[in-house]
Amino acid sequence: MSSANVLEQLGAMLLSGGVEVVDCSGVLGPDTPLLKLPEGFGDNTPKIEVHRISEYDDNGPFWAWNWLKLGEHSGTHFDAPHHWITGKDYEDGYTDTLPVQRLVAPVNVIDCSKQTAENPDFLLTADGVKAWEAEHGDIGKGEWVVMRSDWDNRAHDEALFLNADENGPHSPGPTVDCVEYLLSKEIVGWGNQCIGTDAGQAAGMEPPFPAHNLLHKSNCYGLASLANLDKLPAKGAILIAAPLKFEKGTGSPIRALALVPKG
Repeated sequence: MSSANVLEQLGAMLLSGGVEVVDCSGVLGPDTPLLKLPEGFGDNTPKIEVHRISEYDDNGPFWAWNWLKLGEHSGTHFDAPHHWITGKDYEDGYTDTLPVQRLVAPVNVIDCSKQTAENPDFLLTADGVKAWEAEHGDIGKGEWVVMRSDWDNRAHDEALFLNADENGPHSPGPTVDCVEYLLSKEIVGWGNQCIGTDAGQAAGMEPPFPAHNLLHKSNCYGLASLANLDKLPAKGAILIAAPLKFEKGTGSPIRALALVPKG
């Protein structure tokens, strides 16, 4: 079948509902949970602000629009390589220079929801990924890999979502060897349902924050605060994760969409 026929068939499936579009993003607004930096590291991202310009009133009788104040890494968002010091030298490591061909790719959904329900500090290891591959099939070059934890069920409450105490945040994520193994598979990027791509306790790993450190060192991408991964199959869906084209952007809020075969 030619590529034109494939796209024509996909278009027909989208129109008929045979392929469902699943929204993998959380709501972006003043109550969206945001990352909190440790003390001594400068300013945090400010709360998202939505300011009304007009809404069918004296300021604009026929139109409604707003202006926004938000950080690049707010809500469901994309981490570009330039976000981390290990990726700072990539010329295509910004949101306005990255190759968009890489942003649309098959997605592998590793379901860790049972483990994370029992242990918020659960870590996905390389062995865990290999066991998943033995059941579902190999992760391919250029594909997305995301960790399902159902952490988005906490997104209505920032304290619950961040889940921090005097010992720091407690949320699931990958180990160092997990990230290293995924990079050996030549993935395009890794996604998490928590506030960042790393586990809450990742500062104590070596290297610290391995998802950030190692992914961006390899010119790969990160996705955070994903939602509705329970609606995706382990394999067979296509993920579209496109950041806004900010000039020299280190990241961007996104509307992550998955194309899922119905049934």
